[in-house]
Amino acid sequence: MTTTLRPAEPLQHHPDGTRSRRYAVCVNSRPVGELRLGTSPSLGDTVARVIDLRIAEPDRRRGRGTVAALAAEEAARGWGCVQMEAVVPAAADAALRLFGALGYTLRNRGMDKRVGGTPPALPPGSHARPMTAAEFDAWQDRESERYARTWMERGVPEAAARAKARDDHARLLPHGLATEGVVFSVLEHAGARVGTLWLTLEEAKAFVYDVETDAVHRGRGHGRTLMLLAERQAVEAGRPVLGLNVFAGNTPAERLYTSLGYETVSHSLTKPLL
Repeated sequence: MTTTLRPAEPLQHHPDGTRSRRYAVCVNSRPVGELRLGTSPSLGDTVARVIDLRIAEPDRRRGRGTVAALAAEEAARGWGCVQMEAVVPAAADAALRLFGALGYTLRNRGMDKRVGGTPPALPPGSHARPMTAAEFDAWQDRESERYARTWMERGVPEAAARAKARDDHARLLPHGLATEGVVFSVLEHAGARVGTLWLTLEEAKAFVYDVETDAVHRGRGHGRTLMLLAERQAVEAGRPVLGLNVFAGNTPAERLYTSLGYETVSHSLTKPLL
């Protein structure tokens, strides 16, 4: 029996510049599931995303999903894409196994922590203050370059990576330091600046977008203090959950977040289209 993809709608063009299309997954023309393929809203037209892939229960565990995912890669090549991505919930073991077998690798993880109602204390000698406008300007120039290079190191074409850095900062910080719902802090210890924190207050949770210990002060526990500061700010703002993103391979950060009680909620997977 032959598993194929059959378009279920015309190619859709969305206001944000992305494209998408729904397909029926068929076995000898018999529909057994559906797949939705789109271009990445954050990485542009050269990266395709498997937005949804579902196989009906009677036809599962027969390789239908694997063939459908491979057919989606061919469709993405036809769109001119050079990379695939998929975001999989942490509990979706079958999907993780499927994409892993197809050569997808972990790019980054989304992690959450429920922070309770009591703000944690910072270690003696450590305190936070608001970031100044001059410090923000210097931070933004440095962070934009670092952020773009982080994506380039993970296979994203340079033009797309730099566009993502530019667009993400414009979207998340339309008014810079004065953007509503963002908190930029500088951590000081024993009178010296040791790191910075960017926290955003979303509707139902707080999110750590950037946390960085200054190079000369690394290895002294200030990263943990910055994360305690993030928890403190989340609790004080009435947000019960604190989220973050960590790139694969950043072992010190992964160990820190796990030790603080963060749990993985999603996996972002990627695969180059050769």
